[in-house]
Parts: sequence; C-alpha cells; structure tokens
Amino acid sequence: MKSLKFLILSVFVVLLTLGGVSSVNARPAPSPTQSVSWSYSGPADPSHWGDLSPEFASCKIGNQQSPVNIVQTKEANLDPIEFNYKDTSLKVINTGRTIQFDYEPGSSIKIGEKQYELLQFHFHDPSEHTVDGKVYPIEGHLVHKSEDGKLAVVGIFLKEGKPNDFIEALWSHIPEQKGEKVVHGVSINASVLPPGDKSYYHYVGSLTTPPCTEGVSWNIMKTPIEVSSGQIAKFTSIYKGIARHVQPLNQRVVEVKDF
Repeated sequence: MKSLKFLILSVFVVLLTLGGVSSVNARPAPSPTQSVSWSYSGPADPSHWGDLSPEFASCKIGNQQSPVNIVQTKEANLDPIEFNYKDTSLKVINTGRTIQFDYEPGSSIKIGEKQYELLQFHFHDPSEHTVDGKVYPIEGHLVHKSEDGKLAVVGIFLKEGKPNDFIEALWSHIPEQKGEKVVHGVSINASVLPPGDKSYYHYVGSLTTPPCTEGVSWNIMKTPIEVSSGQIAKFTSIYKGIARHVQPLNQRVVEVKDF
C-alpha cells in the first residue's frame, strides 16, 4: 500500500512539473504583445514602439512600414475591390486608443481571386496616410483577413463637408470611456462607408500599430467621403492625435488604378 501511495504521489509531482495539471477556470497568460503598454504620446509613443518589446521590433527595423505619404504613383492593372458586406449587429469598442466596430463573420472583400473576411473597422485622427503631404481630419481602416492569414486593409479618408448619416449612426453610440458596448436591436452595414468611386492606391506595408507586422495589403480609396465639422469634433473630443507618423517608402512603389 505504501508503494502504491508513493507511486501516485510521484506521478502527481511529475504532472505538476510538466504543467499537466490545470484548473478548468485557469486563463492563459497574456502574450508579451498584450502585456506591453504603448501609446501615441509620452515615453511609449510611436518613436519608442520598437524599443518597448522584442515583439515590436518591426516598428523600428522593418523596411515596409506604414503609413506612407503617397506622392509618386504607378498606373497598374489592379483588380477592382469587390465589396460583399452584410448587416451586422452594432458592437462598438472604445479600446483606450481608438473607436472600433467589430463585425460578425460572413462579410468580405475580394481582390482578384483572393477573398478576405471583414473583422473590424476603426478610425484614426488625423489621417495616417497622406497624399502629397495632405492630411485629412480622419482616416477609417476596414481590416480584413484571408483564410491563409494574410491581412488586407481598406483605407478611407474622411474630409469636412456635409453630414454623413452612417457616421452619425456610429458616433451616437460611442462609449466615451474605455469599454465595449453592444447596441441591441440595431444593425449596421459597412457597405455604405466606401465612396462611390472605387479607384484606389495599393502598396504592401504593415500594421500602423504595434507589433507593426509587415506583409499587409494596403488599399486606400482615392476619393474621400464627407463628414460634417460637428462629426469630426465629436470624434476628436474623445480621441485626438491617434496617428502614427508616415514611414519611409524605401524601394516600394505605390500603385494606382482608376475605375
């Protein structure tokens, strides 16, 4: 009997050592990326992102970083962006750094033969990308992911003009404090966000926030959409200056296609 007890105790110790015993309520430890705090100002601002964690190394040493200033472009035979967005329940998140709207599965874009599912869209103030140095008040990013894990972002400039009904519907539910809000009984469809003119710029870049992962397909609509001065003020009353500075193009070429 003593031998049996000793054997059971020995197996238990081995399991503990190997991490084989876990509680059903245990949560996985956060990844280094999740636990590192970064910001748009102060000691953790964009100029320091690459030094905050090894996970953020691309922010400092990457040579295909985003955003960029679009100056010289090359006419290219780009495929049109086919938008296939469906209605989704309104889920808005104040992330503590921007305002984000999560999208339910089933909506996508198709560029050529490749399809990307829409994950979420969010906004930056001022615009992160610039055109001939021109900065827009706000830039929206529609973030998509393909089955093989590739990212494609559709960028949309927002300029001051007439009120935008879709933006008004979004802004009316923004949480002013960090947190998540699900608006029951309200659905949205992001198909009305891109402009009617689907001409766009294209280049390969990175995420504009840590970890600054490269290999992102950037597709930026040439034509901005209009929002009112009051709608701009509403957003900037919550977040202002949440944009990374433009990065060197290096050897990259920005392609353009008019449709």
